[in-house]
Amino acid sequence: MDTLLRITDHSTTGSNIRLTIDDRWCASVTFVTRAIAHVRVFDIGGPQLDRTWSISPGPDVTDHTGFGPDDLLDHSPAPAWQGNSRDIGPVEDVEVTTTVADSAAEIASHPEFSGVYADEPVDSPDPDEKAFIVGTDSLRVVIRDCPLRMTWQRRTDGWVTVSEDRPTGAYEIGSRTGRVAHHRLRNFDDRYYGLGEKAGNLERTGRIFDMRCLDALGYDASSTDPLYKHVPFLMTRTANGAFGIFYDNLSASRFNLGAEVDNYHRPFTSWQADHGDIDYWVMTADQVSGLTPQILRLTGDPAFLPRWALGYSGSTMHYTDAPDASHQLLKFIDLLREHAIPCDSFQLSSGYTTIGPRRYVFTWNRDKFPQPTDTTGKFRDAGLHLAANIKPALLTTHPYYRDVAEAGIFVTDSPTGKPVTSMFWGGHGSNVDFTNPRGVQWWKDNVRRQLIDMGVESTWNDNNEYELWSEDATCDGFGHPVELDRIRPVQALLMNRASYEAQREAAPGERPFLISRSGPLGLQRYVQTWSGDNSTSWRTLRYNTRMGVGMSMSGLVNFGHDVGGFAGTARPSPELFARWVANGVMHPRFTIHSWHDDGSVNEPWMYPGITDIVRSMIRLRYRLIPFLYTLSYLAAERREPIVNPVFSLDDSLLEESDDFLLGRDLLVASVVEEGQATRTVTLPDVPGGWFEFDTGIHHDPGTVALDAPLDRLPLLVRAGAGIPQCTLPEPTDEIITTQTVENSPHRIVLYLPDGEGHSEGFFFDDDGHTYGYRDGHGYWLTWTADHDATTVTVHTHVEGDYQPPWGTMDFALRPSDDRTIKVISELTPSASNQHPTIESTGRP
Repeated sequence: MDTLLRITDHSTTGSNIRLTIDDRWCASVTFVTRAIAHVRVFDIGGPQLDRTWSISPGPDVTDHTGFGPDDLLDHSPAPAWQGNSRDIGPVEDVEVTTTVADSAAEIASHPEFSGVYADEPVDSPDPDEKAFIVGTDSLRVVIRDCPLRMTWQRRTDGWVTVSEDRPTGAYEIGSRTGRVAHHRLRNFDDRYYGLGEKAGNLERTGRIFDMRCLDALGYDASSTDPLYKHVPFLMTRTANGAFGIFYDNLSASRFNLGAEVDNYHRPFTSWQADHGDIDYWVMTADQVSGLTPQILRLTGDPAFLPRWALGYSGSTMHYTDAPDASHQLLKFIDLLREHAIPCDSFQLSSGYTTIGPRRYVFTWNRDKFPQPTDTTGKFRDAGLHLAANIKPALLTTHPYYRDVAEAGIFVTDSPTGKPVTSMFWGGHGSNVDFTNPRGVQWWKDNVRRQLIDMGVESTWNDNNEYELWSEDATCDGFGHPVELDRIRPVQALLMNRASYEAQREAAPGERPFLISRSGPLGLQRYVQTWSGDNSTSWRTLRYNTRMGVGMSMSGLVNFGHDVGGFAGTARPSPELFARWVANGVMHPRFTIHSWHDDGSVNEPWMYPGITDIVRSMIRLRYRLIPFLYTLSYLAAERREPIVNPVFSLDDSLLEESDDFLLGRDLLVASVVEEGQATRTVTLPDVPGGWFEFDTGIHHDPGTVALDAPLDRLPLLVRAGAGIPQCTLPEPTDEIITTQTVENSPHRIVLYLPDGEGHSEGFFFDDDGHTYGYRDGHGYWLTWTADHDATTVTVHTHVEGDYQPPWGTMDFALRPSDDRTIKVISELTPSASNQHPTIESTGRP
């Protein structure tokens, strides 16, 4: 590959600087906000791919200072079906200044031109070296040549460096291979995070990762790479703050985060891609956790899913693979009642589509399902929702294959124009091309006819990695053909968009629920995701937890894992299953799913000896639905991740941990080791310390040992927080769902320190399934609590005209807090017609 060397020309226009490199390449830097910039490097004749499906910048969330209906985000629309232009201008008022250095002496006189390695001498400048300083009042780039390199700086008290390109060669382009690379210096104190769904530790330093979407059945959660998703977003913790870099390149790529050493270069990291251009976005923050809202601002705000998406979702391949699948599914409803297990939905695995041993998307096996609408109707009558598995590949023996091929909506072989075939589940198949409008429409028609009209309202978009490896595989590209290798993850993204639109068109007022296994950043606009076909082991339980935190930090905030392990030789032991359920109920998505070699099935009641424990953990989740739903709202409207690393509250806690935070208030300390009955937890240093959720026992920040018998999940609440929850009815023959939650008494339990202090918090509610909240039909409650040694006084403020069926919001104090509590409520005019809103009982 050729190294880009000398700047031979430049021009500036507003927020942009454009450079000509070696009379052959173009490079540009554009500041789209005061703290986000866009870099492009491509052939002077034009970019290899001039469209983006990932980027659609939204408004600044900090412009919204309140939580009420007047502070909803004006979400940016998703990129057009055919993608947006990569020439994206500022999305807010940005004042950009440019300084040009005219001589080597001037370059040497600017300390900001020196590298981040202060203990190493700066090389003598080339006599003809050019340099520029371009930026805003908070972010700037120093550009130098011979070779081309960029240094990124953020303003704190002064300008400090957060990223520096490798001075011995930073940008490389392969004239023959088409490969591209970007190299940056690595400070030995730097720590790397992000990259989405990755195995192993949360910190990525010293490892190599591939971005290549694969169907990784039974992967090792500690080491397998690559996996399912394409998230080339790297987060770096430096001595001067956090730096994020997102490579908007959809081809297969590789990150080397310090595993490689070369005598001719200082320590470095690298990103290399098989195709496309060097196109990346940079952003900075005080801490790594501050980068997540920025990547969401760039790639799309998370979908606000219906409340029932937070309920337990049953699933196993066993049911729909059984010859009497309909009977088995209805038996699941009976077993929920028998064992008093709360539930909201069931995921139909692909067995409902079988003809003989093979699976054919958008068909129904009428031997298993003589009347599909009878089965779906019984689920609806039980208050349960269904999501059906659909796959974007049609086997060559599929009854629709010939018609779809003749319609020209498969990914094709460019020399022959015939559908590309590849190995798929059950044989060879071809994949629907979602960059072809006819393919999109065919898909939407079948979602409507074969699923929605049959009573299945939601889609489970699976096996969408598009493992077609022919170099001649070509997509329609909406009339501008493009090789699949250049845009592979986009197919999964657009598959989900097609399913999403089909669901919206069928029920325009409803917030759709979708699931997807694969895709790029931008996926969060439409779906809930999960960590794929994991394996049954204690190791998976531990490393899936870390994998999920990494996904959340990277922007895929609505996720979960297959509880109990999907694949393996046998089902989990009772102890492992109980611990896994306890862990799973604390994730945004909670699903028990399996396909074991021995034919066993993961189900809540599979071990009678621990069914009571499993039930109590699921009931705990349902008690916390008001809390989880508020976090889901904040993710959609404030870009606040539902799951966070513990170091988001305490930057000193950088050692690997099996703990995570829900929002900023609840610390989850799952037991992930066999035979453990005590859990050691290092609590972040926050004012007032922490309280045990169930006992109210106080702990100062630091390391503590907590009792963790099999029937207890250690949970800790940040001092000063209030945790919204509900009181569930005792088990009956009726299945508890999130509809039960909506009609159950609500309360906010305050975990306040002893003595004097002030705390505040927020709670959101609405009908749970429509967009009415965007027109003010919601319930926005903010509260403050002032307390001393004897009394807690709570002031509340309510906005919105939604009348919650649970009626009165109660405020209570944590266990062991015997102070008197008084609540003073305030209603806005729009909320004045609601039920009496606020009371206090003092006890949780």
